[in-house]
Amino acid sequence: MQNRRNFLKVSSLAGGGLLLGVSWLSGCKEEKMVQKLPEILAEIKKMPNGLSSTVNAYLRINENGAVTILSANPEIGQNIKTSMPMIVAEELDVDWADVTVEQAGLDTENFNRQVAGGSQSIRQGWEGLRRAGATARHLLVAAAAEQWGLDATELKTSKGVITAPDGQTLSYGEVAAKAATMEVPEEVEFKSPAYFSIIGQSQRNVDLENIISGKPLFGLDYGREGMVYAVALRPPSFGHTLKDFDDSDARKVEGVEDVVRFGNKIAVIGRNTWCAMQGQKALKAEWEAGDKTEDTAYHEAELSRHLDMKAEEPRRVDGDVDAALAAADEVFERTYAAPYLPHACLEPMNFFANVTDAGAELVGPIQTPAWTQQRVAALLEIEPEKVSIDMTRMGGGFGRRLYGDFALEAAEISSKIGKPVKLVFSREDDMLAGTYRPASQYKFKVGIKDGDISGWHLTEACFNGQMFDPMPNNYPAGTIADYRIDSHQLESNISTGAWRAPYANFLAYAEQAFMDELAEYLGKDKVQFRLDLFEKARTSPVGENNNYEIDKYVGVIKLAAEKAGFGKPIARNTYQGFSAYFSHNTYVAEVAEVVMDGDTPRVTKVTCAVDCGIVINPDAARNQIEGGIIDGIGHAMYSDFKFTNGRSEAENFHQYRLIRMSEAPEVEIHFVESDNDPTGLGEPSLPPAGGAVANALAAALGQRIYRQPFVEALKMRG
Repeated sequence: MQNRRNFLKVSSLAGGGLLLGVSWLSGCKEEKMVQKLPEILAEIKKMPNGLSSTVNAYLRINENGAVTILSANPEIGQNIKTSMPMIVAEELDVDWADVTVEQAGLDTENFNRQVAGGSQSIRQGWEGLRRAGATARHLLVAAAAEQWGLDATELKTSKGVITAPDGQTLSYGEVAAKAATMEVPEEVEFKSPAYFSIIGQSQRNVDLENIISGKPLFGLDYGREGMVYAVALRPPSFGHTLKDFDDSDARKVEGVEDVVRFGNKIAVIGRNTWCAMQGQKALKAEWEAGDKTEDTAYHEAELSRHLDMKAEEPRRVDGDVDAALAAADEVFERTYAAPYLPHACLEPMNFFANVTDAGAELVGPIQTPAWTQQRVAALLEIEPEKVSIDMTRMGGGFGRRLYGDFALEAAEISSKIGKPVKLVFSREDDMLAGTYRPASQYKFKVGIKDGDISGWHLTEACFNGQMFDPMPNNYPAGTIADYRIDSHQLESNISTGAWRAPYANFLAYAEQAFMDELAEYLGKDKVQFRLDLFEKARTSPVGENNNYEIDKYVGVIKLAAEKAGFGKPIARNTYQGFSAYFSHNTYVAEVAEVVMDGDTPRVTKVTCAVDCGIVINPDAARNQIEGGIIDGIGHAMYSDFKFTNGRSEAENFHQYRLIRMSEAPEVEIHFVESDNDPTGLGEPSLPPAGGAVANALAAALGQRIYRQPFVEALKMRG
């Protein structure tokens, strides 16, 4: 292990005080975060099948005792700008009321893994952030001990004050300058969770007042004196290229200053977004269709065709599933389908760029600033050190802002026009030129012998591949002796990428709906059926790579069922559905309740059990879980996205249905008490939601749903 002193910087602030920068190595095995982005961060390459990252924290303590903690990771609404500094403050042992939090910009020297993705910020940052706070506390105590001529072990700290056995005190500010001269320890002792006073207590979002008062925080708010605005015209369909264009009418629009071509796109430059958008509409462009323009009928046919094929290299094989299916008394088979989906972020894509001979300055909402810096540098053919990126708060991301194509567009436009520019997407631009969740289908075939499962075969077909890849080793792997998973990844020129809870967002629904129907078909209790499979995995495990912990999985299943009263008599006209899923290192079980309002089903309540280790900020954790559940229900129920000749049929929200506020159910959340290190919360509550609702709808309607969005199935029923 490397000497930790190599990863820590201590210095004095001008005028006195302590400046501490820490970068600790924190290794773990983790799923590959974003397929098709091999350069996204160097840490993706550090382990053969996983991710290892360095995590760091920066904090300043002034002589007056003021504590400033820099939040290094992008803030996308997951509240890490509050929760990550809480971890530092806890180990530092200061009063949270005395802490100021600032958003750090991209700093590859002092910060690593400045990424918002994969529900990893807290999990990856946990140890490093604790070490940052604990190291600073150690240095401050050592400075006080030297000043008093006492042993450091005799001193106590509380809320930024050091107390000696005789009762005399020193504030952190009084010894901060001296602390900067102390020897840095190789090891520091962390607090026991039993003594946490900040972690585990709900703390208000540090940006809350600015958010509710409309202060500029988001990318769309950012402006610079002298900048112009750009709106781009992109190909009308995937697979089209720009042949020629006429900008004469666009240049006549008042406020339009210039029109420039960049690559396969045209940028209209204006004094404000309105005139730039009007100029975009006035452009006349001639496009050339490629050899392949795709539509939804083609997508569905290709996916279905591949479900009947075996992959050349299966993802997992235990035993002999073909023999098991051939010997079965019967084979139970179901297929599930889901469309492409846009991210539909409330804040459309946007970015500021100012490219000069000295370098490039970029500001905006981005989930992957380091990867974006590398790509901008390559685009402009300059050194990465000459590209600076500052992060604004993001009005939604869900994976869309991982890719940074909009930042590259802004940089290229600025370099062409020689001015600072703000690139802004309209809602239509956002819908038509997105990076979508891939369309996919799953087929389950289960052999039944003597009233029990004898073989399990899952076949996946999707376009351009899924984002994460733990599927082969997920439950129910390890519970069935004859088990096989095949995967077919088809090529598409429609851009796809990570979408909140990649792969799990649809597979969880398919698996849990199938599991529910299978239990019903076998005449078994739906919860006990799942528990019995876990018991098989406990007593007769199959394979060595199963990536779940049985006790945690079973724990949330039992807790959710108990709190919801699943299987017990409930109110008239109310129906329940159960679902459980493990993703992004967190275990979640949910029970959805559906009430029939005449012929119309309404989701009225979801009871949720979560095992995510130590809960840093309970209110923020609940917000993430509630948001994931409502997002999962909304997209499973209503959201559809079809293509005709390579172009999306939906261009705005009047065509793309999202869940309404009046349709959001009550959400009741129960955390499993734990002293384990925290895991992720931004994504894990979404995957089980669709399955829970589908199973509740099946109970209410007497009809199973095999396709998202569910509303289409309900229409056909009507």
